Amino acid sequence: MKQFFKYVFVGMFAFLSLYPIFLMFMSSFKTKKEITSSPLALPSRFSLDNFIEVWQKVNYAEYLVNSVFVSAISVIVILLISSMAAFYLARFKFRWNGAILFFFMLGLMLPMKLAISPLYMQLLKLNLLDTLTGLIVVFVAGHISFAVFLFYGFFGTLPKDLDQSARIDGCSNFQVYYKIVLPLMRPAMATVAITDLIKVWNDFFYPLIFIKSTHKGTIPLGMLSLFGEYDTQWNLLFSGLTLSSLPMIIAFLFASRQFIEGLTAGAVKS
Repeated sequence: MKQFFKYVFVGMFAFLSLYPIFLMFMSSFKTKKEITSSPLALPSRFSLDNFIEVWQKVNYAEYLVNSVFVSAISVIVILLISSMAAFYLARFKFRWNGAILFFFMLGLMLPMKLAISPLYMQLLKLNLLDTLTGLIVVFVAGHISFAVFLFYGFFGTLPKDLDQSARIDGCSNFQVYYKIVLPLMRPAMATVAITDLIKVWNDFFYPLIFIKSTHKGTIPLGMLSLFGEYDTQWNLLFSGLTLSSLPMIIAFLFASRQFIEGLTAGAVKS
């Protein structure tokens, strides 16, 4: 009986989590009239007209390219910088070790949006305003603290004997990181990559503030054009949201095993 109630609870949680995605997917095939008259019903017919219209109307391909570029570069830079910083902080003890680690942790304690005005002025002085490069810099600065925090904890679970054995064989510090430690970091890196990728991909606030040109916008900014002052094209909006969510769903399916291993890394101590 106890196991039965566990499955019932898990089933209800799965239903509550997946039903909004299912509703969004079904609504992407409906007409605007069907969404307003029967929002919870299935579409009368399955057609790709909404997807074709939203692709052409909001210039979806351009927004998609910008989102892919910003998200991919941001996540790669975050993984590279944070993994090397966490490796150095976890493996080498020096005078300012704790202070530098605390500096990174401040990024988790203080929301970056509190400094939006100074950040705006800084990007303006650096001529990075209204550029994808400036947007990438903002995303990297905003998400690197979480990555360092997670990698630092992950390095604590790895024995230092691996490093010493590699150095005896003639490896430098960077070779220890690149050849020994990095292959063991795949679960943690998958966790950081998926988490930050979703945050960067779905972020609406920073592109709205720092991007002014229409052709440099990301997908969330493109979806904003479907909201009118007196009317909203819900059928096109749901189609655009479905298209934008597909890359994240596919990415999670490919990296789900590494993601779950990364979440449970260090939970059981051998």
